Amino acid sequence: MGIAALLAAATLVTMTPHQKAALLVVSGPRADNGVGGVLVQRWDLEAPRPRGAIVYVDQEGGDIRAFRQLPPLKAAAQFTNAEDAFAAGLATARALRRAGVDVDLAPVLDLPDGPLGSRQFRSPLFGIAFARGLAAGGAGACAKHFPGLGTLPVSTDERPHVRGVLRDRDVAPYREVVEAGVPCVMVGHGIYPSLGPRRASLEPSAYGLLRSLGFDGVAITDSLNVVGSADPRVGAVDAVRAGADLVLFTSGARASRAVRALVPLARRGELDEHVVRVLRFRALLRR
Repeated sequence: MGIAALLAAATLVTMTPHQKAALLVVSGPRADNGVGGVLVQRWDLEAPRPRGAIVYVDQEGGDIRAFRQLPPLKAAAQFTNAEDAFAAGLATARALRRAGVDVDLAPVLDLPDGPLGSRQFRSPLFGIAFARGLAAGGAGACAKHFPGLGTLPVSTDERPHVRGVLRDRDVAPYREVVEAGVPCVMVGHGIYPSLGPRRASLEPSAYGLLRSLGFDGVAITDSLNVVGSADPRVGAVDAVRAGADLVLFTSGARASRAVRALVPLARRGELDEHVVRVLRFRALLRR
């Protein structure tokens, strides 16, 4: 057992049910203290950040940059080789760490035929190189949107229910990035009949597929705010029971309700496995 795992196990036994529940929630900056992570957005760059929280940001490149003055300036689709993608990841990591950010919610590993346009790399190998660059610069990478948006007709940000066909080649980049040591994977909201009737972020078989690739890091949902008007308490509980280690909300109010909904699960010991993974992740980022 490594040092991070030992520290996580030792910390777990000291935590209250509320602390365990809060650790599994990522929120916008204006949330209750104790949340496990905070997502810094363009309009909230100067907002106070909860003490001890892991700080996340969407800094993919091009138009998808919370910090407009920081790299990568190019959109993912503009990279033409792995060397440049690695260099961009390295520069991005160094800039984000100076800005107090721990994790970049990137790279997008959806294939070029997917619905995200310039957010998709021409080759997933370029995305994996970007992830390696982030790691070399001391930031965490979070590959997304597992298991791949390739055949979805539109982004899941545009419609509440988007169905697609899951192909082996959509999953292949995740196998490679897991082998490269990526510590975090975001599970998307696409619906794949071969996995089950629910969005991947709420579907146990999606998390089972991810773990079958040998992934032992942190699985985070895409923002549960886009799931529509669904009660955040239900979304959080369903996602964690499906296999999510972290549930993401851009709304602080929804995040607070999610924390309260997860406390009963913590009391029954249902969160411990997820808490240990998040504690290991935090230790990795703070080395």
